[in-house]
Amino acid sequence: MQLILVSGLSGSGKTIALHVLEDSGYYCVDNLPATLLLEVVDLLAADGHERVALSIDARSTALASLPEHIAGLKKRGLDCRVLYLEASPATLLRRFSETRRRHPLAGPGRTLPEAIERDRQLLAGVAALGQRIDTSDLQPRVLQNWIRDLLGLGAESLSLVFESFSYKDGVPLDADWVLDARMLANPHYDPKLRPLTGSDAPVIEYLEREPAVGRWLDDVRGLLERWLPEIVRENRSLVTVAIGCTGGRHRSVFLAERLAAAFAPKWKVLVRHRHLAVEQEK
Repeated sequence: MQLILVSGLSGSGKTIALHVLEDSGYYCVDNLPATLLLEVVDLLAADGHERVALSIDARSTALASLPEHIAGLKKRGLDCRVLYLEASPATLLRRFSETRRRHPLAGPGRTLPEAIERDRQLLAGVAALGQRIDTSDLQPRVLQNWIRDLLGLGAESLSLVFESFSYKDGVPLDADWVLDARMLANPHYDPKLRPLTGSDAPVIEYLEREPAVGRWLDDVRGLLERWLPEIVRENRSLVTVAIGCTGGRHRSVFLAERLAAAFAPKWKVLVRHRHLAVEQEK
């Protein structure tokens, strides 16, 4: 199991960090009492979770035992990392004032500045356990990118869907990028190939003989290889690339399968054939 413990001052961005981790495939638990850390880790490991993120803040009981628990988890072979977020008192005051949210430690007889200082005191022992990020001057998107970079959340955080479709049925509403393949040679006009699909060997051989098909694939691969890393940095968790041809049976299916095979070694890839799925339901 890979375990990331997210902690830090209230208002410093822990929720943003958890959202980044959740979008990257981590099973996330917010505001976990430190006394339950080992029990929850054992439970999630037994359920087969390999990537887990747990948030622990100053409201947690037994914070003093957290270093001992972390050391024990590492001895058991877990990849355990601590991410600690903090910000200046002035920044935290401004954030709570702007959002009008109540500080978790505020209450009768304790002002907001006093609650912020108490929060810092309670978490002083946790701050030294891992990687610290000062979020004082960071916009949410910048913080998201910093967390991704720090934790090495790259291609594995994005699911890439290649979807073939028929222009006769309209462009899919879930498409982020739409690529047109209608200028390529069409197997439909060969009576022997017409009933087949782009996954069948005769159609594959037909399209592989066409130089324009190879150029199309080279151009699209280059485009995606150049821009997908930038899309990841925009905190996207899913990108759908829709490839269309006239009937949605031959060219688009072949191209979607080829692109999926090309990007599967580096990305989480899914393949959907919209027109063929509709045909199968009839």
